[in-house]
Amino acid sequence: MRQLVIVERVCLIGHIVSMVFGLVGILLVVPNAEIIMNLTEVGQTAMQWSMAGGGVVYMILGAAAVFLYAYRTLGLGRALAFLLPSVFISLGSELSGTSTGFPFGHYSYLSGLGYKIAGLVPFTIPLSWFYVGCVSYLLARAGLEVDKKPSLLRHIGAIALGALLLTSWDFVLDPAMSQTSLPFWYWQQPGPFFGMPYQNFAGWLGTGSLFMTVAAFLWRNNPIKLERSQLNLPLIVYLGNFTFATVMSLAAGFSIPVLLGLLTGVAPALALWWQGSNGQPVAIEPATQEISVANVKVALK
Repeated sequence: MRQLVIVERVCLIGHIVSMVFGLVGILLVVPNAEIIMNLTEVGQTAMQWSMAGGGVVYMILGAAAVFLYAYRTLGLGRALAFLLPSVFISLGSELSGTSTGFPFGHYSYLSGLGYKIAGLVPFTIPLSWFYVGCVSYLLARAGLEVDKKPSLLRHIGAIALGALLLTSWDFVLDPAMSQTSLPFWYWQQPGPFFGMPYQNFAGWLGTGSLFMTVAAFLWRNNPIKLERSQLNLPLIVYLGNFTFATVMSLAAGFSIPVLLGLLTGVAPALALWWQGSNGQPVAIEPATQEISVANVKVALK
């Protein structure tokens, strides 16, 4: 278990460092090409690597860190029960969105985020839905004490809040990433919210709510109780990715999306983390893990 924690932390640190490195490249180096010319050969190689695969690396490391965390704290079955629905449902939404415009609006991905599935959606995009969606839902579920005081209303509230935290990240990320000096996607029909159509938010809320609902259903027989200290990684991942999006948006001159994201994302995330679970840590029994895995296998048939 100690080795697993070490690998998890290495992935988390690498995830954060990759985001910082990416910000330096996008905001400082790309707009000022002379900087590259003044770098050493090693520096130029590193910058070329960053531009070619930095976005891919930071999302892969983020997904790895969150999956290892979920495996360690929730068990393999429950980790898979969130990973699989979030990846496949979000991929379906993205493929539909890039093909038909539903549910997000008409947009297309450019290069920089890795191999495109069906030539449309980079394989890293579903991974980002997974890791940001997972930490958002865990914060909401723990903060509303769904597993200490279970009720249908609390379950619905956790899904709604989790989807809101996920969407709030996009409030800040999407305007900048589609209009930076090195854009990663573009809107074929720009909308009124800093280039984004309002339909995009409905698509994010709907997609996030759908895979969180599926995960909640698969977890229904296995309560999850985490200590506040066990919620630190979800909070760090959420705030780290929000900070990345914030720097990008402010650099592009978009302050209103940042303020909106702070109000609907960061503030609730901090409040949910603080509320957290004040109960006792729960040991995941081997039998529980086996039942969870069985549920996932049945669900996939």
